[in-house]
Amino acid sequence: MSRTALRICPLCEATCGLTLTIEGTRVTGARGDREDVFSKGFICPKGASFGAVDSDPDRLRSPLVRRDGELREATWEEAFDAVAAGLRPVVEGHGPNSVGVVLGNPNVHTVAGALYPPVLLAGLRTRSLFTASTVDQMPKHVSSGLLFGDANAIPVPDLDRTDHLLLIGANPLESNGSLCTAPDFPGKLKALKARGGHLTVVDPRRTRTARLADRHLAIRPGTDALLLAAMAHTLFEEDLAGLAHLAPHVQGLDELREAMRDFTPEAVAEACDIDAPAIRTLARELAAASTAAVYARIGSCTVPHGTLASWLVDVLNILTGNLDRPGGALFPQAATDRTPRPAGPGRGFTLGRWHSRVRRLPEAKGELPLSALAEEIDTATDVGEPVRALIVVAANPVLSAPDGDRLDKALDSLDFMVSVDPYLNETSRHADVVLPPPPPSQSPHHDFAFNTLAVRNQVRYSRPAVPLEPGRMAESEILARLVLAATGMHGADPAAVDAMVVEQTLGKAVQQEHSPVYGRDPRDLAGQLTGENGPERRLDMMLRLGPYGDGFGVRPDGLSLDRLLAHPHGIDLGPLRPRLPQPLKTASGKVELLPGPIAAELPRLHRALRERPEGFVLVGRRHLRSNNSWMHNVPALTGGSNRCTLHIHPEDAARLGVRDGADVRVKGAGGEVVAPAEVTDAVRPGVVSLPHGWGHDRPGTRTRHAAKDPGVNVNQLLDGSLLDPLSGNAVLNGVPVQLAASL
Repeated sequence: MSRTALRICPLCEATCGLTLTIEGTRVTGARGDREDVFSKGFICPKGASFGAVDSDPDRLRSPLVRRDGELREATWEEAFDAVAAGLRPVVEGHGPNSVGVVLGNPNVHTVAGALYPPVLLAGLRTRSLFTASTVDQMPKHVSSGLLFGDANAIPVPDLDRTDHLLLIGANPLESNGSLCTAPDFPGKLKALKARGGHLTVVDPRRTRTARLADRHLAIRPGTDALLLAAMAHTLFEEDLAGLAHLAPHVQGLDELREAMRDFTPEAVAEACDIDAPAIRTLARELAAASTAAVYARIGSCTVPHGTLASWLVDVLNILTGNLDRPGGALFPQAATDRTPRPAGPGRGFTLGRWHSRVRRLPEAKGELPLSALAEEIDTATDVGEPVRALIVVAANPVLSAPDGDRLDKALDSLDFMVSVDPYLNETSRHADVVLPPPPPSQSPHHDFAFNTLAVRNQVRYSRPAVPLEPGRMAESEILARLVLAATGMHGADPAAVDAMVVEQTLGKAVQQEHSPVYGRDPRDLAGQLTGENGPERRLDMMLRLGPYGDGFGVRPDGLSLDRLLAHPHGIDLGPLRPRLPQPLKTASGKVELLPGPIAAELPRLHRALRERPEGFVLVGRRHLRSNNSWMHNVPALTGGSNRCTLHIHPEDAARLGVRDGADVRVKGAGGEVVAPAEVTDAVRPGVVSLPHGWGHDRPGTRTRHAAKDPGVNVNQLLDGSLLDPLSGNAVLNGVPVQLAASL
């Protein structure tokens, strides 16, 4: 007999509510939950394939431990014994920085991935942290940190109420949104147009999103910051800048005006390959709109001036008075955010508190660039210890980081490696221990990270849809035991990790005057927490201390886990609302329009006015039925448009003598790949496009379907030397490449 269960989809940032059909313990179907307070029934192909993802036969079901050079199935006890035996000698003999930690994108899609890695890092005290953020989004964190004093204070466009939306380097009809959590992003864009609003897309490719737009500008890849600077210049030059309600909260306006003086539309037009009148029109329309928002993502982030482009997005929202107002760009307020502190100056945001050993690359937000991981392992220096052991949680950097071949070799040289991953993939195949989490149907779900980026305030939680399969271990227990094994407490009760976090969090909360539990007994508060396990107790604590919480009885109508469980389709907390100055944590307590590190980068942007790439440049590509390298082992999500082909313009193909479907050799600084051509005028001349996440052809993996049509690893064209200086983010777009028809 079948039954249904609710589940929040963990397969992309849209976080749609699902209704699962379950036969016994197997998910046999998935449809959109029409009563979900956020997604209201929307579903994409990934969510519809939840059952196939969940039951993939190549998912590991037992831990693997390397014995005599081979990974073999082992018990959980044997696996964690091996972890402790492998990690502790490295920590004790070479110091905590000799243990690297790599966190992948899927961490932010699970409850355990959000709750336990911070505890692991605090316990290890390592500075060798590498995450997917530095191949994806670190420029936005850095620009937000410098502008607002908080690297996680990221404004999002108010999609449901704006009248004018400018999208730059973003393709939400394929990505479902990124750093902007919005179920049914396509529907929201169509609704914008239906109510008379205007949509402009700036992208070197005519994407599905660009085809929906009122105007599409095919910019030269990598020049987004120049375009945005010219728009800011125009706002100043034509007296269109107006801070309105923001005036009391902003400093540095005159300095910004002077900094933008040389970036005229005429000066940037040739570099961007966009006419000066078109640039002025963009600025004028933005200023004239009753409400407007600028939103930019991967295409403008993973370029040489990614932090400057991310900064200028918010600068434009500020100069037009659209930051922190309905219909503009606002700061979401998640239910599990910390108790809001009173507005006032904060500590601010600092870059470069430490540096990598080899290239002396500065940290950003506590992270070193993922592009530097291989050299931090395989290169000796006079300063510090190389990374000798690695903890990899839900990451596949052999495919996601530049120069995977070098990293592939470097991983083999490690003293020890442990990987938390459901697959034996291109990275985890190097591990000495592989710890597989259960499939998503057997795990709970709450979006700690994505609710801080949601276009509407809401809160939802789903318990596991089916019981934990015998022999499986919950992801929360896996990561708690990993914390204990890595920090010298192997064998302790994993529940002690959650108890420690609860004790520390409540101990601090009762000492904060703005907290609803100020002056109370933390032990009494801990005794009031509900939940079936440690993660649920921690969620209950965060909800009750958060901005909508009950404050442990102070506000009877406030949030708690019990109240959330009583609303299985979620609780709507209302549209985004103005919050300034409360989110600001700069030393001045204001939005600092021209921070020192940004000002120091502007001369480099000025030099870009004279740069002209010769030959071809490469850009990436998203697929609706994929999320990085996750989905290529699911037959229902591959084929069709989700293929690893090289998009090339017909004029370029004719000049090179390349036919549609013929192999093309693509060469970059890091190596070369051969991919079939897909001749299309969706890319502008001089630009070619390869999707990321492919390259499933390395030996020793167990992803059989992906291996049948492996594609090529686009990041092998990169050698890791090209970085955005402020953020350390890898430059993945606008990269020079050479093309030749493959013989």
